[in-house]
Amino acid sequence: MRYLTARKRAEGKGAAHTGTEHHWYMQVSAVGLAFMIPVWMYIFGSTLGKPYEEVLETFSHPFPAILTGLVLFVGMRHFAKGAQMMIEDYARGSMKKGLIMLAISISYAVIAVGFYALAKIAL
Repeated sequence: MRYLTARKRAEGKGAAHTGTEHHWYMQVSAVGLAFMIPVWMYIFGSTLGKPYEEVLETFSHPFPAILTGLVLFVGMRHFAKGAQMMIEDYARGSMKKGLIMLAISISYAVIAVGFYALAKIAL
């Protein structure tokens, strides 16, 4: 006979059996964004209103380009996971599946368009 505590039986058993994974992903990405966004805002804000050539010059350097790509990717994945959790809470059936697919598709589309634009600027 195995002895399992109530905590051991409940570990990782959210409504979709992935609640802990979602929670930790959201926590880690939120902390990462909390450090990246202020630095990115400073870089982006310093180029705002500048001539086109100066903006190209700024984002052609590796650090601003990589940071912009990271903010874009981590931010959109954070959005997709957050939207998925919200949809799981409030929608049911095939509507839930469709909305989750839509949220994930939107996030990947924004990432793809953003990376394309960043590559055109940085390269």
